[in-house]
Amino acid sequence: MKSLHMATYTLMAVGALNWGLVGLFKFNLVESIFASWPSLLTLVYVLVGASAVYEFATHMPNCKLCGKK
Repeated sequence: MKSLHMATYTLMAVGALNWGLVGLFKFNLVESIFASWPSLLTLVYVLVGASAVYEFATHMPNCKLCGKK
């Protein structure tokens, strides 16, 4: 379970970094890396979105601040 959490956390960080670059510099890092492989580009975006959904859904039990009071 820890490896799944680390993978989704890493994908969320990639997504956040990418959106920050798009907002600040109008530079899409993911697209510039995977532009020649459109299906892989789509897969990366889907995995980043699915990772965010997974992290939001499982956040409370895993979070030391939110989980136990």
